[in-house]
Amino acid sequence: MSRMIYDYTKTVLERVSFDPVLFERELKKAIRNLLPYEIEHLRNWLMFFTNEKPELKKCLIYIEVN
Repeated sequence: MSRMIYDYTKTVLERVSFDPVLFERELKKAIRNLLPYEIEHLRNWLMFFTNEKPELKKCLIYIEVN
């Protein structure tokens, strides 16, 4: 079941990526809800995903701290 939550989180982040403020809010929620190893996977995915969206790069600080 936790894999489903991780996949859902990625889907939500992709859908709100048009708005950096909303993306940041959803990323904070994801960090609270995911397991540590899922956060690591999310971190790797975010590094790839934000390469094409520089306006979202600033949100990476939330996942690097945790």
